[in-house]
Amino acid sequence: MSKSKTPIYQIKVTLRHVAPPIWRRIEVPGDIKLGKLHDVIQIAMGWTDSHLHAYRIGSATYGTPNPDFPDDTQSERNVRLDQVAGEGDTLIYEYDFGDGWEHTLKVEKIAPADPTAHYPRCTAGSRACPPEDCGGPPGYEHLLEALRDPKHEDHEQMREWIGGEFDPEAFDLGEVNQGLWRMK
Repeated sequence: MSKSKTPIYQIKVTLRHVAPPIWRRIEVPGDIKLGKLHDVIQIAMGWTDSHLHAYRIGSATYGTPNPDFPDDTQSERNVRLDQVAGEGDTLIYEYDFGDGWEHTLKVEKIAPADPTAHYPRCTAGSRACPPEDCGGPPGYEHLLEALRDPKHEDHEQMREWIGGEFDPEAFDLGEVNQGLWRMK
């Protein structure tokens, strides 16, 4: 995006139901639209934006309404983060309804923008994002078990599916920020 004059939201994004924790700390302008925040989360976590998503904020749901599946989902396109969340608030972001990847978004603090910084940005994180379509938290745990144990009955199949090696501890802050830097 760009430099910002609006207050900056520091948000800790934590993938739920996975241990040890997979998380990112991001900083975004408070006036970011929820649809653009989705793009930031996708890049920061390492997802590929191949599935539907939604935010749950209190009793409201924001996402991309689907006329084929009418529900109470409100459009995220024109809703700004600072309209629905403040310091200390927690939002739930779900990605891939089939796998059910839920993320807790905790607004840790709101501060003035650093005039020398480029937003959005990621300032910290831990562990690799699970591969897409691995079956949610239970499928991810099964994948890790199979990859760790060469004698596991699914070891070779999972190695082939993952394309060789997968390091669940890997996290590259520079790579995440390069992706965020390229956002339009």
